[in-house]
Amino acid sequence: MQSPFLHHDEPLILDRYPLAQVNRSLQAWDAADELIIKHLRENDVLNDGSKIAVFNDSFGALALNLYEYNVQLCNDSYISHMGIKHNMQNNFIPMENVVLTESTAQLESPVDIVLLKLPKSNAFLEYQLQQIRKIATEATLIIASARAKDIHTSTLKLFEKHLGETKTSLAVKKARLIFSKLDPSKATSPNEYKTWTLDGKRFGVPDFLIRNMANVFSRDSLDIGGGFLMEHLPKVNRDSVVADLGCGNGVVGLTMLAKNPSIEMQFYDESYMAIKSCQKNIETNLPEQLSDCQFRVNDCLTDVDDESFDLVLCNPPFHQQQAVTDHIAWQMFKQSYKTLKNGGELRIIGNRQLAYHVKLQRLFGNCKTIASNKKFVILSAKK
Repeated sequence: MQSPFLHHDEPLILDRYPLAQVNRSLQAWDAADELIIKHLRENDVLNDGSKIAVFNDSFGALALNLYEYNVQLCNDSYISHMGIKHNMQNNFIPMENVVLTESTAQLESPVDIVLLKLPKSNAFLEYQLQQIRKIATEATLIIASARAKDIHTSTLKLFEKHLGETKTSLAVKKARLIFSKLDPSKATSPNEYKTWTLDGKRFGVPDFLIRNMANVFSRDSLDIGGGFLMEHLPKVNRDSVVADLGCGNGVVGLTMLAKNPSIEMQFYDESYMAIKSCQKNIETNLPEQLSDCQFRVNDCLTDVDDESFDLVLCNPPFHQQQAVTDHIAWQMFKQSYKTLKNGGELRIIGNRQLAYHVKLQRLFGNCKTIASNKKFVILSAKK
């Protein structure tokens, strides 16, 4: 989709990723991206040797405008990284000055400019503000941006707590900038993991110590949908290969593995923090079965061999960043069908109103309701 940004006097084309989305009207940039780029250009803060760290650039709107400088792109989303690569290639822009960095990695320091698109989670924001402390100096220009309605007094207090003096711009197109300055005297160090105990009696397994990194779904406690699915896990044969798709912290696969110690478990998520948390939870609770597990950051089950699995367990998301969408669930279902062995099963949980049974019936030719309550339904489809 043609964007408002120019490259050599030609408009940049920016696509959301993955490309095969039903709602192609969704933009790959927003007013907060535009406001950042406008501010940088109008205030003449970019120099030939500028070292820039960019956090949470969803599909490359910032990267494609700054590629001529030394840019580190830090993101928790594998899909965002793939989207940035696609958009740079599609616009014939070289990546020689651009480094894609995982959210859990240490960035090179020091940097001259930090650009931060506000994440949805305050826990993740605090984690990233701590990352910024490690790479910034008192001279570093620190600019964050978001929709004006997403910037609260509590948001600004987090910047002041972890960085120092903070102020905001006026709103433009319902977006606003946050300016912060590093105060070296500030010293905060939040824990890398949030830890809580899973009550295993409910699921017929031991109690587990669960550790979640900052951007993992349901960081503070067991997700009620995931818990309902864990109450209705299927029985499998010895040596079955099972995938926990969209695994998050891995509690579904962890429980499946505890109940079936002879199986091979494979965990898939597009979040680097999710996969790191998942691996940590297996290491902590079932260390003797770590060799029976694989942990993969991926766009669903992309490039996984056909007929790889006997069972796929899935709690599909219904949003991507700020956009509500079912394309991720549909992709998960189609790729599950492709990667299941004949006779293999996809078992999912979803909100009742999402009507996933229609998609599964169309794709698999069958769909069975395993359990339901007022909010959720557990569905099974077999290949």
